[in-house]
Amino acid sequence: MRLIAVTAVALSLTAATTPAAPTPGDGPVEGVWRVDGYGTVLSVRGGTLRQYQTTDVSCLQGDPARGTGPGRYATSDGTVLTVRLRGDRDHATLREEDSVGWRDLRRLPTLPAECGRTVPEDPRTTFDVFWRTFEENYPFFAAKGVDWHQVRERYRPRVREDTSRDRLYAVLSAMVRPLHDAHVAVLDGDRVFSRVRPGTVPPTPELDARVRRFVRERDLDGARNVRDFARGRITYADLPGGQGYLRVSGFGGYAEDDSHPAQQAALDRALDAVLDPDDGRRPHGLILDLRVHGGGSDALGVHLAGRLTDTPYLAYAKRARNDPHDPTRHTRPQPVRVTPHDGPRYTGPVAVLTGGSTVSAGETFTQALLDRPGRTVRIGQPTQGVFSDVMTRRLPNGMAAMLPNEEFLTRTGRTFDGTGIPPHLTEPVFTEGEFAQNRDSAFDRALRVLPGAHVETD
Repeated sequence: MRLIAVTAVALSLTAATTPAAPTPGDGPVEGVWRVDGYGTVLSVRGGTLRQYQTTDVSCLQGDPARGTGPGRYATSDGTVLTVRLRGDRDHATLREEDSVGWRDLRRLPTLPAECGRTVPEDPRTTFDVFWRTFEENYPFFAAKGVDWHQVRERYRPRVREDTSRDRLYAVLSAMVRPLHDAHVAVLDGDRVFSRVRPGTVPPTPELDARVRRFVRERDLDGARNVRDFARGRITYADLPGGQGYLRVSGFGGYAEDDSHPAQQAALDRALDAVLDPDDGRRPHGLILDLRVHGGGSDALGVHLAGRLTDTPYLAYAKRARNDPHDPTRHTRPQPVRVTPHDGPRYTGPVAVLTGGSTVSAGETFTQALLDRPGRTVRIGQPTQGVFSDVMTRRLPNGMAAMLPNEEFLTRTGRTFDGTGIPPHLTEPVFTEGEFAQNRDSAFDRALRVLPGAHVETD
């Protein structure tokens, strides 16, 4: 599978190329801040953090986050944000608790003037804000072969002052359809338009339930200690041949409390039970099944990777588009490293099963295993090809858009956006033919690969 080159210079782990994690400083964070990348201005006043989503033609206020402690704020959906000064009073960092990396902030004297103006809610203004949002933030038009300026020329004449909401929704959806980007969406109330990469299917709850039944009946027939953890999102079994089987269907939804600490605690409880069993049996190979993985927290993926190594290493580096007029300019890559966990770990051979329904955080986790010390082989089909955190941007008429603006780079400076991470060994994954013939070719290939020292290649 072709990889999309994103830089001519390989990533170095020296400070000259990738910045060290910032050392937080104490001090007042109140004031106005511009976020490097992300088209966002923050106002921190009186225990409230307000987000302003900006483009060259608009400034729309997002949901506020309420202060929960010094420099800590919680959004309405429970996301915890931490703002800390960095070096001096004019520079700071913003972290999201369940994400990886940080966002650099630069102090502004006041809110931009456009943030004090009302943005009209008519269809044409909504169209213009939608188009500008992608024009200034989306990194992948060239890789997707989409001329966004031609898209505007084609569709803007179809929008008038009296264009209905349904018609506008259809126009905006048609504009992004050719991207086939699972991290792009148009939202209007209960309506959501989104498209996955051609030839793939999204990881819906229905598909997850079907695959879970199929795997239990077919692959785990005869297995010992078949157990579900984390509200059914994680399954483990000891296979008859001495391998372990670990299925992870998402990085989240593990506990009723959706806070990051509660989710990580639930993951750790599952992994403690799996990697330090009461009977002392340890697998001599591990099948890690990510073929239907709906994404979630990148931080939980890095945390799980720390259970699969006894040596620290680079997972990937993360950067964001950082110029509204030049899609080739980015923030400096931030290294994200895997640190061995203090608890029980497994460091033997791993077969990672992936497919087109391996999405988002399932893919960043797969990428975090690319340079894992020890033998790791990927089997199945390429992942979906969407890695970035998702920006949700309000539109003037109450609709919203979702889009990515980040790239996750390997240590050689490449990204798998659009193409997905390819397998070492190609096998069909949950096709109708496989279901009809009661076959699971990827699982069976993993059983053949794991016991020996030689890694097969196609």
